[in-house]
Amino acid sequence: MEKFVAIIMAIFAAPLLIGGAYLLSLGGSPYYLIAGVIILTTAFLLFKKHWSAYGLYALFIVATMAWALWESGFYWWALAPRVGFPLIFGLLMLLPWVSNKMRGPKTHVAANVAATNNVKKSPLYYWGLLVSVAVGALLSFGSLANNATDKLGELDLTAANDDEQNVSSDETSANLGDPLSNGQQTPDGEWSAYGRTDYGQRYSPLDKINTDNVKDLELAWQIQTGDVKGPNDVGETTYQATPLKIGNALYLCTPHNWVLALDADSGETLWKFDPQVEENLQRQHQTCRGVSYYAGQATSPDPIASAANNSAENSNSTASPVQVQKIAGNTFENASKQCDAKIFIPTSDAKLYALDPNTGQRCQDFGDDGALDLMHNMPFNQAGYYYSTSPPVIAGDTIIVAGAVNDNYDVNSPSGVIRAYDVNTGELLWNWDSGDPDNTAPFDVNDPTQTYKTSSPNSWSVATADEELGLAYFPMGNRTPDQLGSYRNAAEEKYATSVVALDIETGEARWVQQFVHHDLWDMDTPAQPTLLDLDTADGVQPALVVPTKQGDVYVLNRATGEPIVPIKERPAPQGYLIAGEHAAPTQPYSGLSFEPEPLTEKDMWGASLVDQMMCRIEFNKLNYDGRYTPPSTNGSLVYPGNFGTFNWGGIAVDPENGVMFGMPTYLAFTSKLIPRDTLGDAETNKGEQGVNANEGADYAVELGPFLSPLGVPCQQPPWGTIAGADLTTGDIAYQRKNGTVQDLSPIPIKLELGVPGIGGPIITKGGVAFLSAATENNFRAYDLKNGDVLWNVRIPAGGQATPMTYLNSKGEQMVVLVAGGHGSVGTTIGDYVLAYKLGDQDK
Repeated sequence: MEKFVAIIMAIFAAPLLIGGAYLLSLGGSPYYLIAGVIILTTAFLLFKKHWSAYGLYALFIVATMAWALWESGFYWWALAPRVGFPLIFGLLMLLPWVSNKMRGPKTHVAANVAATNNVKKSPLYYWGLLVSVAVGALLSFGSLANNATDKLGELDLTAANDDEQNVSSDETSANLGDPLSNGQQTPDGEWSAYGRTDYGQRYSPLDKINTDNVKDLELAWQIQTGDVKGPNDVGETTYQATPLKIGNALYLCTPHNWVLALDADSGETLWKFDPQVEENLQRQHQTCRGVSYYAGQATSPDPIASAANNSAENSNSTASPVQVQKIAGNTFENASKQCDAKIFIPTSDAKLYALDPNTGQRCQDFGDDGALDLMHNMPFNQAGYYYSTSPPVIAGDTIIVAGAVNDNYDVNSPSGVIRAYDVNTGELLWNWDSGDPDNTAPFDVNDPTQTYKTSSPNSWSVATADEELGLAYFPMGNRTPDQLGSYRNAAEEKYATSVVALDIETGEARWVQQFVHHDLWDMDTPAQPTLLDLDTADGVQPALVVPTKQGDVYVLNRATGEPIVPIKERPAPQGYLIAGEHAAPTQPYSGLSFEPEPLTEKDMWGASLVDQMMCRIEFNKLNYDGRYTPPSTNGSLVYPGNFGTFNWGGIAVDPENGVMFGMPTYLAFTSKLIPRDTLGDAETNKGEQGVNANEGADYAVELGPFLSPLGVPCQQPPWGTIAGADLTTGDIAYQRKNGTVQDLSPIPIKLELGVPGIGGPIITKGGVAFLSAATENNFRAYDLKNGDVLWNVRIPAGGQATPMTYLNSKGEQMVVLVAGGHGSVGTTIGDYVLAYKLGDQDK
């Protein structure tokens, strides 16, 4: 047995010796080389049955514990990979089948007076090892009780209660969004746009589900849409849709752009529209985040008024001009003559369809038989290179459409132009191209000589609008290639990676706030800007809040673009640049930020000393001078990574209390420029990650998460958190790790490390925040005040979508989540729509 343990220790020591020497040559920690020498020496002495192995290893355990505590503090998930295997080997050495085989000085005592044989008593070395292992284990497991990473606190949610003294229970003092096109407000029990209204708050004034009873939520119904990832779909085929609730129906899309109308009470399918989008492996994404609703000009004052009065038990928020019929056999070919209200769906083959919300039939009076081809006037029209993944924004009688352009596939790609159309006819009203921002007069859609700018910065996420100010707000991405700046003109440099306010009537840019200067990192502004009115020291201000991939949350005056929470500049790294490239000398940051501390070698992580050492080696090989280290031919570390501290899931805000709730995520990425002449036969253009060709450029680019050999993040957890902050002061009230590794680990153990995710939250007036999103098949409800988990259920697939809530025809509050998984983050794929409501309280 002792020889077996010695051999195992020697095998473990070998990579520590080799890798530790290499790490030391890179300027890294000497510990791993020293550990390899000591473990190998211990193995040799153990093989020779020398008690000195125990003394040497006892000293090694003491030194390892001191080193581990110095590097990581009293934090279990940082201590465990450092001391785990050393302690395990110490325990093996203490087994009687090993220790009884040791030779050396021994003392003998009688086991009992009748015994004729002596019992060997181990020397001091044995007891030294026993004590060191016991103390090490005690310290390690004791750290489990120490919450070393979470910030605990509470948001002040008293503003809403104070306001309620002055308003009826049926009303809210906060501005929850612009009126619908028919002049009516969105009824409290409905959800008329992606973020509930065009303000994008993701806040519901419903409070029937609250912090006291949310634990009683039960599954009311679930359906499967039938649209799942196929063998010929791109890797990032994912279900990210947030349904709308209008009248008696839910409206939602699927990854292949089907549109379904579901009965809001039962989930029964009322109609289905299939645009018959063909497969195309050149797309980087196959997804749909939602549809858009135009209420039309018809008014129905009595039903709407009744719908808005939803605080009574028997209220019915489904009373609206739209009453959906079940349509048997509805197909792509069906069309209505004309529509007043409309549902709009953008598709991954670059079309925009207008549908009758009652029947799902195409509206013949819009565009060409109910459709627009969004490739008109594009400078290049490669199939799969341009499409909309997010629903358009509708303001009055204008629908404004933006789209995504594939990252890093080709220098000569379609334009990122933003276009406004007449919501009833499809007539082009204006076009704003960030590469030519002053020319907003509508192009002639039939004139092929009029083309938008090549590869100009696009807006692929969700927009918002304030009709009173006459502005629509778009989060802007970068120009492809993302990591090469020499192709950009001055206008593209100005508007890339920003939020821009466009005049709804003319398309002219009224103001812009940039979040990254000369972006070389694919730090697109990923999330929907959120609009609310904030009570500040300077009085009530119309605010816009937008989170970024870098972790900054910008709070601006949405009328002027001026900061409410201060924005400052600080120096940025300048090294490692390729010939002809430059980096901005300074970069902005916000007074409200979830930006992590810069990584150091001490932050490297792994399941054991070996893979932790491998991460340290890679860390020291990569170029890294902190946030905004430029990409390089050697390879650079990007942290926060371009997956984002925040991504399209964004945040939810409580407009009555001026607070936000979100899910900051922390994953480092690597970025490497590959000279064209060294690219060889590398497989390219398989999605945003991996090697992308940048056809027409001198460099391809390789992007991906910074992972250990075991495929887990190289930086120590938590990788995913939930947080609440005050938007007026910029103070973060709490930030807590979120989610377990039960769906990431080969062994489904509920270890709460805090896992990454993608998706968004919602908030209700009941003080509850709902969020799935994490790379764990769970759906949770949180106390908005402090982040406590109040409800947690397993779901059949990944919940990488933003939920929503509404009232059914019985006045019951429902919470709905689409669960279909995410092809890139590896969660369970499915096609589920899940609806929850409170269980019978009398049971």
